[in-house]
Amino acid sequence: MFEVGSLCVKLAGRDAGKKCVVVDVLDDAHVLVDGETRRRKCNLRHLDPLGESLDVKKGASRADVKKAFKAIGVELTDSKPKKVGERPKKQKVRKSELAVPEEKASKKAAPAKEKPVPEPESAEKADESVSKDSVKKE
Repeated sequence: MFEVGSLCVKLAGRDAGKKCVVVDVLDDAHVLVDGETRRRKCNLRHLDPLGESLDVKKGASRADVKKAFKAIGVELTDSKPKKVGERPKKQKVRKSELAVPEEKASKKAAPAKEKPVPEPESAEKADESVSKDSVKKE
């Protein structure tokens, strides 16, 4: 049913709803497709044959597939890979840059205000319960 040159529509995945042509039969369940979709291995369950065939040879290049689709009136676009820019290099920090100048150090060295530390509530409750117990015994 799926032979080289068979025109199909993808049913599943990112390329669902797009036309493709079988470029190569890989095994009983997989074929290599190209066209409006990405050129890749595809499960036969994810394809719906349209009953048409294009004049494409086994293992045809992207240019051959493009010509075949142009003959039926479908214009294919080529995706351009993104250009990789240079990654910024890490700057080494020198020890001299880490040292804080004296003027800035004196401004930051203001004494911190001490806050009174509250006693934990559980200790107060424990003291109250002990005093109540001692009152009951007497």
